[in-house]
Amino acid sequence: MRPLYSVPLGVAAAGAACLAYSVGYEVRAFRLRRVEVPVLPHGAKPIRVLQVSDIHMVAGQGKKQRWLQSLAGLRPDLVVNTGDNLSDPLGVPATLDALGPLMDFPGVYVFGSNDYYGPARKNPARYLQAMRSGVHGMNNPDGTGNRGISGAVHNPWEKLRDGFDAAGWLDLTNTRGRLTVNGLDLEFTGLDDPHIRRDRYAAVAGGPSADADLSLAVVHAPYLRVLDAFTADRYPLILAGHTHGGQLCIPFYGALVTNCDLDTRRVKGLSTHKAGGHHSYLHVSAGCGTNRYTPVRFACPPEATLLTLTPAPADPDRTPAETGFRVSASVR
Repeated sequence: MRPLYSVPLGVAAAGAACLAYSVGYEVRAFRLRRVEVPVLPHGAKPIRVLQVSDIHMVAGQGKKQRWLQSLAGLRPDLVVNTGDNLSDPLGVPATLDALGPLMDFPGVYVFGSNDYYGPARKNPARYLQAMRSGVHGMNNPDGTGNRGISGAVHNPWEKLRDGFDAAGWLDLTNTRGRLTVNGLDLEFTGLDDPHIRRDRYAAVAGGPSADADLSLAVVHAPYLRVLDAFTADRYPLILAGHTHGGQLCIPFYGALVTNCDLDTRRVKGLSTHKAGGHHSYLHVSAGCGTNRYTPVRFACPPEATLLTLTPAPADPDRTPAETGFRVSASVR
């Protein structure tokens, strides 16, 4: 007869193996996701957009720095940084060094909560509780989130901003900006982080400008109120991060949480969003880092995304859901 303790010991051994894999390997198994999105004007030359997100840099993360630097070899036409670059008040020099080669290319950025505030130790079960309650970050139904954050470590985000600005990247904090890329006039509309209620959509409302060749929406956390507003205003593509792709996922099932009110089905990658009778493409980056206090990933490797923007179908009445899109993932 098999000893009764063999089953719990086997479960414990499997759990330990999974933990060792997620901490020792997967959290540094950086990948590049490739996506094709048909949103450009007819006859336009494709635009290669590199999206980086949720770097959560901690001083001393050499492999992550080298991988980010290597992405410059893709020669993107545009870089979009969707925030949460920091997870350490001392991480600004390492972040600017890692992104230095990418700052040779045109770019835009927004910040996330971890750019402003240092992380704190949290019980991982709080994310499951938040998913059940619907209360994420400072987005409390009773409005108590409006009182602000107290007692948090303040990150030196101003130095990060100054480094990006010096390279010519556009700061999209609750504002609009324009760049000429591959001969096209690209308009960008960005928001500060909805997770800590810094988004001010009224400041940028009105939808795409009629004289822009393409208008893109950029935000860190993909909260539904923001996605609804962008989509109702007819932005063809929304870029976001924040979710970490769920970070700890179940193989063949997927993510358990999104850390916002977005459904788990769209926790990462390309999908569509519908609001106000309109459709937009939505791309959510799973990001390439983790909170310094939870340095694990399971069934959700760290990533960046190369989005190739291509001409939209000639029929203007076809929605994103009808035109479809192509997605692939490759390991670097």
